Amino acid sequence: MIFHKTLTPLKGEITVPGDKSISHRAVMLGSIANGTTEVTNFLQGADCLSTIDIFRQLGIEIINLPSSTGPSSVIIQGKGLYGLSNPHEALDVGNSGTTMRLISGILSGQGFPTILTGDESIRKRPMGRIMTPLKLMGADIESEQDNGCAPLLINSKVKQSELSAIHYISPVASAQIKSCVLLAGLYAEGNTRVTEPVLSRDHTERMLREFGVDVLSDNNVTTVKGNQSLIGSRIHVPGDISSAAYFIAAGLIVPNSELVIKNVGINPTRDGIIKVCQQMGANIHLDNVIDKGGEPVADIVIKHSELHGTIIEGSIIPTLIDEIPIIAVLACFAQGDTIIKDAAELKVKESNRIDVMVENLSKMGADITATEDGMIIRGGRSLHGATVESKLDHRIAMSFAIASLMAEGDTEIIDADCVDISYPQFYEDLER
Repeated sequence: MIFHKTLTPLKGEITVPGDKSISHRAVMLGSIANGTTEVTNFLQGADCLSTIDIFRQLGIEIINLPSSTGPSSVIIQGKGLYGLSNPHEALDVGNSGTTMRLISGILSGQGFPTILTGDESIRKRPMGRIMTPLKLMGADIESEQDNGCAPLLINSKVKQSELSAIHYISPVASAQIKSCVLLAGLYAEGNTRVTEPVLSRDHTERMLREFGVDVLSDNNVTTVKGNQSLIGSRIHVPGDISSAAYFIAAGLIVPNSELVIKNVGINPTRDGIIKVCQQMGANIHLDNVIDKGGEPVADIVIKHSELHGTIIEGSIIPTLIDEIPIIAVLACFAQGDTIIKDAAELKVKESNRIDVMVENLSKMGADITATEDGMIIRGGRSLHGATVESKLDHRIAMSFAIASLMAEGDTEIIDADCVDISYPQFYEDLER
């Protein structure tokens, strides 16, 4: 797909799709709840559709009502903690690491064997990080190839794992690890506790409360008691701040732009992109801040700004880990150096996002260097068009679509359609 430098400012209002993380969790918790759950503004991206398909294979009735003119909705007829059925064939998560890691906690407590697999990319991503705590809880979970990656075999040796509550001290701040352990904890006797180095995104904890589960959060320690019943609920999914990030960046770097992004989730464990933009001197603020179903939501107002470099490190990293590729693009248009540290987690995403961003931005003329746990971007140099590889990573593709808006000449993005994973209408919204 070919992109060109924009000759006009970006102006107007936009609504981005529903939050991917929250959409996944709504289907999972709705499926193991008792009764009906209705989810509005559900993200119709490939990853979330994989979650729906898997729970249908597990015997859950799910009605998906996509809409081209308004918010989509999903209706789930939950069957309770132990109501899932043997799928009789491997469950394919596609490209969704969230699906694989979170559902492993749920499946570990079921009375039937399952095989979890996915596409070529997923089968290379590390799953030992969830297998370790699950095994400590007594789960029967193995890597089929004995390489710490999918396919995963769950309850292949025993009819049902007898899970025990643990206090797991996670070596990294990861919402996927924490959520996997907490979901397994629903099937364990006693209190399951997870301690993180710093607090990762807390959508699971917030949503469990919406389903009537007692969850205790104390700074970076989260506790759930086992054998609590979930009650069907109504969940409204806010706009995904990770999707909004691309339009935030576009509004800041394209001269004379003014944008309003409506109804975006601004969960404090996810709003690092806003804080970093403010550190860089961005003209960005929040309007109409309200609470919807346990998640804070606001309109984000952005105007073109003269940016300067900054240092991004430490506890803010988990709050913007998915936005670092677009932050790297922003940094190219800022005066001075931007240094990103403590972000080694980028190496095990859909691609090695450190190497891919450095390689592709260098092709476009950026002064950027990879480090062991991040990158250094020396801003202020003009970018030019180039042929860049998305590596089938949706966040890479969208980041370079935004970079192309201010690059001289044509930019070609290989495998650009991978944005369907999280934002199927991204290119249409950008063109509009």
